[in-house]
Amino acid sequence: MKILGLDSSGLVASVALVEDSELVAEYTTNYKKTHSQTLLPMLDELRNMIELDMHTVDAIAIASGPGSFTGLRIGSATAKGLGLALEIPLVEVPTLEGLAWNLYGTEKIVCPVMDARRNQVYTAAYEFLPCGEGFRLHTVLPQRPMDIHELLEQLALLKRTVIFLGDGVPVYYDVIRACQRVPFFVAPPGNNRQRAASVAALGAVYFWEGRTVTAAEHHPEYLRKSQAEREAEKG
Repeated sequence: MKILGLDSSGLVASVALVEDSELVAEYTTNYKKTHSQTLLPMLDELRNMIELDMHTVDAIAIASGPGSFTGLRIGSATAKGLGLALEIPLVEVPTLEGLAWNLYGTEKIVCPVMDARRNQVYTAAYEFLPCGEGFRLHTVLPQRPMDIHELLEQLALLKRTVIFLGDGVPVYYDVIRACQRVPFFVAPPGNNRQRAASVAALGAVYFWEGRTVTAAEHHPEYLRKSQAEREAEKG
């Protein structure tokens, strides 16, 4: 089984192919270019490097949100176009779940934090519970936008060690360090940003569980209205 993973939900652009239980290839960049410039060329480079016949791909796992409105739209359009052309299903992997999968198997609470501006973050909290010969991802705090201080208060109630990751961590690190009341760590480079490999690997799990949609059915999960929509409502 081959799962193609795509993630352009944040600052990182990433594509990967997972076949059965192996990562075949991954191309990830975290640089000052728009995803419209990078995502398709990265996918084409990956395809050429491993001589991938796109018609052998079984499904496309897409980081479905939350995240950057523009980034999500680019990823969604790419996944929908490929899904329609190849006549294969899409697997919608919530961005924060894909991030949490970077730390698969840890005993600590995993808290992805994405900067949503104005002291707001897109966030959630997860734990890994034993399941058969591996682990399953369990939601402790569901994903939603919230104030960083509110997040830290909710994490304190869990009374467990937390690992933070995501692009919101450097933005709010001073607040986290000053206000967090439980032990915490920050995930290291290589594990602290979006990775299409994790999206594809978790997408494979969801694929076997039957959690797929058609390309036509897929829509990004923004969690809140865009800045333009909020400004328009204010008149």
